[in-house]
Amino acid sequence: MSKLSLDRILQSQGFGTRKYCRALIEDGEVAVNGAPHSNYKTTFDTEDLVLTIFDEEWAYREHVYLALNKPANFECSRKPSHHPGVLTLLPEQFTWREVQPVGRLDHDTTGMLLMSDDGPFIHAQSSPKRHVPKIYQATTQDPVTPELVAQLLAGVKLHDEPAPLAAVTCIERGEHQLEIVLEQGKYHQVKRMLAAAGNHCVALHRSAIGGLTLASLGIAEGEWCYLDQSQLDLLR
Repeated sequence: MSKLSLDRILQSQGFGTRKYCRALIEDGEVAVNGAPHSNYKTTFDTEDLVLTIFDEEWAYREHVYLALNKPANFECSRKPSHHPGVLTLLPEQFTWREVQPVGRLDHDTTGMLLMSDDGPFIHAQSSPKRHVPKIYQATTQDPVTPELVAQLLAGVKLHDEPAPLAAVTCIERGEHQLEIVLEQGKYHQVKRMLAAAGNHCVALHRSAIGGLTLASLGIAEGEWCYLDQSQLDLLR
């Protein structure tokens, strides 16, 4: 942590341009650890610092690590083309501080999406070398058969992939339901694997990444939460 002027602190937390942050401070809209401050040049130690802006508290965070329970028909892009972007589900300051999705879910896929403004974290989590398992619940068009499960576990050949891709685990959860665990994270992987195995994916939901599950976070569809260090450790 370090000492920063109050306007720089607000800007770093995504509350707007330096000019706008200075105006907020001078207008008396900002308190630091419960005490009002109107001089934007005043410096503060950022450790354990809590800002109050428009009567809402925000703890200072050098970086933010979020989990979003993504609904369908949202794009995992900062510049969406056909559907609203997932950033519209977050407070505006996360856009200002350039939070972005860690990897992508298709616009019609729901479930756990990690988001952050920490570049090395995003790169590390997105790297195929990490082999972090991701758990998906897939709804199939045709009934699930033992042969389908066996194919997905043995590996199926996809176009433009040099070797067959296989599920780490694949469990039938219902007549048209599969729980599939993957490590690779290839483009449209679950859908393409099901198609290659002779079925079709009609709905897809990601319920967990590593040891971190949506159920443990307790966030409803469209909601988000901060991740603490113990939860980040579950992503390894």
